[in-house]
Amino acid sequence: MDKKKVAYVITKSNWGGAQRYVFDLATSLPKDTFEVVVAFGGTGGKDAEAGRLKIELEVAGIRTIFVQSFMRDISLGKEFAAFKELKQFFKTERPDVAHLNSSKAGGVGALAARLAGVKNIIFTSHGLAYDEDRNIFARAAIYLATWVTFLLCHTVIVITQDSYNRARRMPLVARKLRLVHNGIVAPIYKTRDEARAFFSSRRDLAVSLQDKGVWIGAIAELTWNKGLHDLVRAAGALKRKGLEFQVVIIGEGGERVFLETMIKDEDLKDRVHLAGFVENAAQYLPAFDIFALPSVKEGLPYVLMEAGQAGLPVVASNVGGVSDIVGDKVSGLLVKPKNHGDLANKLEQLIKDQPLREKLGTVLKERVEKEFSLEKMITETAALY
Repeated sequence: MDKKKVAYVITKSNWGGAQRYVFDLATSLPKDTFEVVVAFGGTGGKDAEAGRLKIELEVAGIRTIFVQSFMRDISLGKEFAAFKELKQFFKTERPDVAHLNSSKAGGVGALAARLAGVKNIIFTSHGLAYDEDRNIFARAAIYLATWVTFLLCHTVIVITQDSYNRARRMPLVARKLRLVHNGIVAPIYKTRDEARAFFSSRRDLAVSLQDKGVWIGAIAELTWNKGLHDLVRAAGALKRKGLEFQVVIIGEGGERVFLETMIKDEDLKDRVHLAGFVENAAQYLPAFDIFALPSVKEGLPYVLMEAGQAGLPVVASNVGGVSDIVGDKVSGLLVKPKNHGDLANKLEQLIKDQPLREKLGTVLKERVEKEFSLEKMITETAALY
C-alpha cells in the first residue's frame, strides 16, 4: 500500500504550543503508513532564521522546508510572496493532506493548497485568533479572516470545547469542525529536591532552599497574552498580607523589561524571580507547590497538562480550553482573566490550605492521564487524514 503524504505548514518555527503539536504529529504518525514533510518560517521577525522546531524535527529525521517569506506581522508584499512559495511547495510535494497550523499559515496556506489542487486541507485552530486583546476593528478583521480560512479548508480541528461551540455559530462551517484535544506523554520529572536545587543554585535568582513558604511556578512566554503582569500584581497583594511564598517564572519574551520594572515597583525582588528560558522546563515542575497560568488568551495549554502530570494544584484563568483540563474547585481553581485581585485570592486560598492543594493535584493528575494522552490525539487526527 502506498504511503499517504502529509505536509504540515506552520508560520513560526520557535518552540510554542502549536510547534510542539506539529512536532508530536509529524514524529508520531506510523511510518509504514505516512510520509511527512514540514514547512515553516523563521522565529517571527522579518528575515528571521529558522528556530528550534527545525532542529527538533531534523534530529527526529523529518524532512523540512523553510518558507522565507513567513513573518509574524502583516505585510501584503510578504503575504503574497509566502503564498507563491507555498503554492509551489504544494505543487512540488503533491501531498495527499495539507495540515495547516497558526492563523497566517492557515489563511495563506489554505488558498495556496486549493489552487495547487490538494484534495484534503485540514486547519488546526489552536485558539480562536479574534479572542486576542485587541480593539473591536482589529478583532472584526481577524474574525473575517478566520471565517474565510475555515471556508477554504475541508476540515477544521479545534482543540477546545469552547472553540468548538463558538465556531459552530459561523455561517457554513459547522459541518467542517472536529474537536480533538491535544495530548502529551508525561515528561521525566526531577525529584522535588533536585528541581529546587536547580533554581537555588542559580546566582541570578534570589531564591533559596532556605526561603520559607509555598513555591508558586509559572512557565510561559513573556508576552501580554500570558497575563504574567497580573501574577506580579497578585504577588504584591499577597506580600502585603504577610504571606510567605516565592514565585518563579520560567520563560523569555518581549515583556521581560516591563515585568522587571513591575517587580521593582512592587518591591518583590525577594519574592518574584524571572528564570528566563530553561531547557525542558517541565521537568522542574516538582519544585513547586502551586502552578499558576493567568493568561488573557489560551488554546489548550500543554503546560497545564504537564503540571497535572506532576500532581500540582493549578490556579488558572478561565479562558479558551483551560476549563477542558481544569474543573473549578474539582481539579484546580479558575479565576477571571485580567483580574489580579481574584488571582491573589485563589492563590491565598491554596497557600493556606495544604490538604486542598494535595486533593486538587491528585484529581488533576488522574484526569490528564485519562483524557489527554498523545496516543488518543494521534489516533483521532490520523483518522481525518
